[in-house]
Amino acid sequence: MPLVHSCYLKPFYKHNGYLWVQFVVVEDLVFRDIERCSQDMGFLSSGRHTRSSCGRTYRSHSKGCSTSPKPSDPGTSLQINAIGVPEILENFSSSRNFEIVQNNHTNWGGPFNFQGLLLPVFGFRLAWRLTFACWRRSFFHVRHAQIQVRSFFSRVRRTMHGSSDDIGWLQRTPGMAPVEDGTSRFMELLKRIRNGEHTLPNSFVYLLIPGLFSNHGPLYFVNTKRFFSKMGLACHIAKIHSEASVEHNAWELKQYIEELYWGSGKQVMLLGHSKGGVDAAAALSLYWSDLEDKVAGLALVQSPYGGSPIASDILRQGQIANREARMIMELLICKLIKGDMRALEDLTYDKRKEFITKHKLPEQIPLVSFHSEASVGPGVLAMMSHIGHAELPRLPLPRCFGNEESDIIQTGRKVPVVFPLAAVMAVCALHLQLRYGEKSDGLVTCRDAEVPGSVVVRPERKLDHAWMVYSSQKRDTSEPDACEMCEALLALLVEIGNKKAEHMGMVSISTQLQN
Repeated sequence: MPLVHSCYLKPFYKHNGYLWVQFVVVEDLVFRDIERCSQDMGFLSSGRHTRSSCGRTYRSHSKGCSTSPKPSDPGTSLQINAIGVPEILENFSSSRNFEIVQNNHTNWGGPFNFQGLLLPVFGFRLAWRLTFACWRRSFFHVRHAQIQVRSFFSRVRRTMHGSSDDIGWLQRTPGMAPVEDGTSRFMELLKRIRNGEHTLPNSFVYLLIPGLFSNHGPLYFVNTKRFFSKMGLACHIAKIHSEASVEHNAWELKQYIEELYWGSGKQVMLLGHSKGGVDAAAALSLYWSDLEDKVAGLALVQSPYGGSPIASDILRQGQIANREARMIMELLICKLIKGDMRALEDLTYDKRKEFITKHKLPEQIPLVSFHSEASVGPGVLAMMSHIGHAELPRLPLPRCFGNEESDIIQTGRKVPVVFPLAAVMAVCALHLQLRYGEKSDGLVTCRDAEVPGSVVVRPERKLDHAWMVYSSQKRDTSEPDACEMCEALLALLVEIGNKKAEHMGMVSISTQLQN
């Protein structure tokens, strides 16, 4: 065994001198280990293998041969006892006959080394980091699950709540002009019209503005236009893209009105149904400076001026299946019928609030707003509405006997296309009544159809949203049809315009007198 190893290990139990020398050597090793601790920590944390200094031995050699005197030699023992501690340390550091050898294994019989504690320390640190990482990971998953659960319940509440706070917001908003009930006067005019008294003047051009999806209904406003034309009135149906946005249709209507005015020299009386009334109101709000002397009045028939709960419930963000519902509507409107998704978005409560806040209708324009309530009775579910027509192919007629002429080709015949539209409106009206407790025509609630500052017509007759523009096969001759209703609305609008003109004239005269 090497000399220095025996001098501080083997004589530990024999002489006090060896014990004293051993403590000095161990203290020196501890100081050296402390100095190298920071370096070893870096190597251990980076995963490198460090050489252990727990088993240090001191080897004696001289020119290729080594001697290791036994520790039991009396001379050696006396010599070591006689030598002081500084001399021993100096000999260890300066003599060429001694060197420190690093072993890669732990000498279990040697003294306890300070650096041997690093492995348990770093093992404890590693265990602590793993425990902390697992705890943090578990906390992250728990937190993520809580967020998902809260988001789900928030979506459920938003879906169940729906448009409860939005329906009728126009009546609750301060600063909005009050409405006037004109139902009684409307019924008087309608009764006169059914008795053959037609009072609509020929000094106006009457423009009918269709609503959403009207491009796919060939009979939209057709009967009404024919009815007006038979009375000798100039009546037109606006050729606009019904599936376009409100602002786009407002610009097209502005140009359309100017063409009619400059072509006829007459003011234009507007009647818009559903989204058509919203488009016409937007045209007057945005371009009133250009249309002030060209438009005589506006009648909004079943128009979602304040918004529609159906459109809002379909496109509301933050509710259950909102993305899927939007994808379906985009496929239907954008892909199949080549329309604009904004046509439906502009009818939601958020969009209507934003638009009406920025662009209000002018106070000078005469306004009439008409709304109705759909029937939800069992008999309505079987009602079929006539919404279009189809043309049959041409068929050759057989040659008549004795006739040398060529075959007579029979022109294609048009047959009506019927659809249970009234049943669909009844189901939607029942849904809105059960969910929100609101009366509606199937698509628009009564409160959202009342335009601030207008004369409101509230008929008692049960009429769905499509009745005013499509004729039903089960027509009751004792009741007025859609054409007569439109005529009564325009007649009421003419009266309101005359009253406003007289009032404005009196105001101007009084102003001149005061000046």
